[in-house]
Amino acid sequence: MEPRVSVLTLGVHDLQRAIRFYRDGLGWPMTGDGDGVAFFQLGGLVLSLYPYESLAEDACLPATGSGFGGIALAQCVRSKAEADEVLAAAERAGGTLLKPAQDVFWGGYSGYFQDTEGYAWEVAWNPGWELTPDGAVKLS
Repeated sequence: MEPRVSVLTLGVHDLQRAIRFYRDGLGWPMTGDGDGVAFFQLGGLVLSLYPYESLAEDACLPATGSGFGGIALAQCVRSKAEADEVLAAAERAGGTLLKPAQDVFWGGYSGYFQDTEGYAWEVAWNPGWELTPDGAVKLS
């Protein structure tokens, strides 16, 4: 098995609101028309937004439950200033600032926002990780 994540799908309660947040608010390029599902090319990964109930049904899981789902998504950035800029953009787009960016115990700088569907995103600058020109993380 090759170690790889190709698509990350978020179950959303309001697809059009989620599209507005990512496409219009954050400026991420979307592929397709957003009719029933939305896809965003993020370097070598695809972010997919899919109706919550439909995703649960597709995975043969109950669509009940709420709160912290035990997952946080992360966007690595090239500087502390860029981390602050991304968090501010998320807030302007309708997201909620969960934790302002700050120096952290592992030597980097990070903060968190919550998107309009309640997913937590970490925005982090890690001085020990290289970002390639296309934004991919290269671990040494």
